[in-house]
Amino acid sequence: MANQTDVTLFKVLGGQEHAILTDWQNLLKAGGALQTGRIKEAELDTQCKTFLSQLRASVGTDGGVDKSGNSYSSLRSMLGDISRSRAVQGFSPTETAGFVFSLKQPLFNAINKSSDDAATKAASIWYTSLLLDELGLYTIDVFAKTREEIIARQTREISELSTPVVKLWDGILALPVIGTLDSERTQTIMENLLQAIVDQGAEIAIIDITGVPTVDTLTAQHLLKTIAAARLMGADCVISGIRPQIAQTMVHLGVELNVVSKANLADAFALALARVNKTVVSVKALSRVQKNGPAE
Repeated sequence: MANQTDVTLFKVLGGQEHAILTDWQNLLKAGGALQTGRIKEAELDTQCKTFLSQLRASVGTDGGVDKSGNSYSSLRSMLGDISRSRAVQGFSPTETAGFVFSLKQPLFNAINKSSDDAATKAASIWYTSLLLDELGLYTIDVFAKTREEIIARQTREISELSTPVVKLWDGILALPVIGTLDSERTQTIMENLLQAIVDQGAEIAIIDITGVPTVDTLTAQHLLKTIAAARLMGADCVISGIRPQIAQTMVHLGVELNVVSKANLADAFALALARVNKTVVSVKALSRVQKNGPAE
């Protein structure tokens, strides 16, 4: 059964909805809600109008202050959509929650103008404050979860883009690794490399770690897993780009990669060519040999 504070809020929302809506919209616009250009005025007005309508319907069904109740399901769904869209649009948590919290002032003013006694007004204002606090926190929760999902997706996409497998020659692949290796990224690297080995029928894979800032025991373990997986697919691996500082660190840590390594990618590529019985010669040298014949 609805208590007096519910009745007062419902009565205020029904009798002064237009005035509350106008004050709220003006307050949001004065606060810079439209300055960034990420949301149009018509969209903001529609969100405000829909929110007030949903709020009045929820309070009118004796929803109480608990926004997790069934009577607030439609309002929660609407707020969730707003929070998710604003997370994608690049709004801040403060801007997103401010959409709800900024309604307090227009509602408090409307309650003060009602005909109820002072005690009822005070109770209604307290009830309304708690309700909007709950709804505002809900928008922050949805916003934060959405941002986490976006960041996780972007991290996966960046990880995939930062681990390309390049075909250097028939049967020779190169995998330049840039940045720190962790378990998730190593899995992506391993999957990309193994798929490229199958697609290209590669015999040799060069893993270049010039762009890896440091190699510790965990990073070495990740590299060994990738090398072992490549060997199971029938491809030998060569490590290139081990800088002097990294070499010293690996020696101090007692890390052994148990794989052929070269100082740079060019040396590793030359080794790979030799293993597949290929060589690279200058055009001038080749022309001279063709013209004069091989030197005795």
